[in-house]
Amino acid sequence: MGNSGSAVKVCTDHQGGINWLSLSPDGQRLLTGSEDGTARLWSTADSQCHGHFQGHESYITFCHLENEAAFTCSADHTIRKWDVVTGQCLAIYRGHTSIVNRILVAKDYLFSGSYDRTARCWSVDKEKQIQEFRGHRNCVLTLAHYSSRDVLEEEEEEEEEEKMSRDLLVTGSTDCTVKVWWVSSGRCYQTLLGHTGAVLCLTLDAPNRELFSGSTDYTIRTWNIVTGEQLKVFKEHQGSVICLELVNRHLYSGSADRTVKCWFVDTGERIQTYKAHKHSVSTLKYHAGILFTGSGDACARAFNSRSGVLQKIFRGHKFIINCIQIHNELLYTASHDGTLRIWDIRGICKRNKRRLKKERSVQGRSSQKGSLSRLFNNKVGCMVQQENGQ
Repeated sequence: MGNSGSAVKVCTDHQGGINWLSLSPDGQRLLTGSEDGTARLWSTADSQCHGHFQGHESYITFCHLENEAAFTCSADHTIRKWDVVTGQCLAIYRGHTSIVNRILVAKDYLFSGSYDRTARCWSVDKEKQIQEFRGHRNCVLTLAHYSSRDVLEEEEEEEEEEKMSRDLLVTGSTDCTVKVWWVSSGRCYQTLLGHTGAVLCLTLDAPNRELFSGSTDYTIRTWNIVTGEQLKVFKEHQGSVICLELVNRHLYSGSADRTVKCWFVDTGERIQTYKAHKHSVSTLKYHAGILFTGSGDACARAFNSRSGVLQKIFRGHKFIINCIQIHNELLYTASHDGTLRIWDIRGICKRNKRRLKKERSVQGRSSQKGSLSRLFNNKVGCMVQQENGQ
């Protein structure tokens, strides 16, 4: 394992900590939202700042970037939509009565969760509130969205035709519950009970009808999003579960216990623990067989996802890394120190690709040997049976 040396570029334009970093679907732009009350737009082609969005009256808590529009939410109780070309504020969504923690854009909907104990749904284009989701006893911290079309089988689709047009919103709250809501009516469809601490993170696997939630009670729980049944509880963390990522039926969980754990979802087995962090793991991202993490110790790290071996430490930030993104074998890290740092990860990715290729080759030869061995054993078995007159 070697040190990464210095970043390819350090962007110091913000005057306050960066709370979130969003990558556009086409990979051409990045958006940062900051404690300085502004958002900035960056080109992934030249790493230059090409937009400065000003207008919020308090710090920005979260941001989301589409190809043509940017969205920011703030402690000033509002959400704003911005034109990524002109930098013009296109819409202000007003209605929340406290800090807006999180936003999510899906289809023509904009969803938001707030300290005012509500989640809301807005029309992206018409700048108006469509629905309010009221029922949590404390603030809404995290959101997820899916369609009933994603989870119902074909035979169920015919029986549940009315539900086919309905979208569902999932909310996680500091009241220890997860709620599932019909977007069209605002009615609560399921309340998922089991956590004994605040729900900090959610991730969905809609095709398999599963929802994963991480909590300050140190656990991750799996739920059937159709029936509301709790399926499994993952209990090995010794601190709050802060972030989750699901990749190929493997669930990665970052925790305040300074570790990331990898779980095989189908069995609930913990198959790897990634150590070396000196503080909470605040963010994580899986890329090409490598697990990248950001921590409260101001470092980002790269681990071999299979073996758990630490491959590189990215040093340079002064405070917690709040968010990471990866594009074109560049790692982007956004920190509470106000900087966006860009790191070249081509070397790590190349080494990992060679390692994976070698492992596949070894597995292929092993599989071939196993087939020959089984063929030999079968032949021996037939010969023994013939000798015994069977």
